[in-house]
Amino acid sequence: MKIIKTMLLTFALFGLFSDSQGQIKNGETVPDFSLQDQDNHTFRLADALAKGPVVVYFYPKDDTPGCTKEACTFRDSFSAFTEAGATVVGISSDDVKSHKKFALKHNLPFTLLADEKNEVRKLFGVPKTMMLPGRVTYVLDRKGTVVHQFNSMSQATQHVEESLAAIKKL
Repeated sequence: MKIIKTMLLTFALFGLFSDSQGQIKNGETVPDFSLQDQDNHTFRLADALAKGPVVVYFYPKDDTPGCTKEACTFRDSFSAFTEAGATVVGISSDDVKSHKKFALKHNLPFTLLADEKNEVRKLFGVPKTMMLPGRVTYVLDRKGTVVHQFNSMSQATQHVEESLAAIKKL
């Protein structure tokens, strides 16, 4: 039984079991949403899009190894995103307090949104990987249209590379 659980977890981590039914696809427009950020301010997608393209990345959990690596890679590339006029937004089901602690601990200069009820995750159709929330990144143009997406649980830093390449093409 222990071997089966280990195998299932391995499959989940590498995205071998996922449910992508209903996922927003390239060319589709994302509906507007609002959530609380790490400073307990209301973030509204439409307000961010009015300023330029937006990178929305969904991640499983604050301060876990893969999620920390991904967030710190976004942090290290943050100036390249801002120079291109893009806003970076991370979303997980962690609460505002957890996001604040995570942002301070790792000096994250971008917005983290608390989707405690997974409403926005469901809105985007972000697939689960077994029991874990999925890791998917969407690049939106100024109109809120998805111009690129990347889905990988195991390649956390590639989310940043893919996003930056897509932003540079806009």
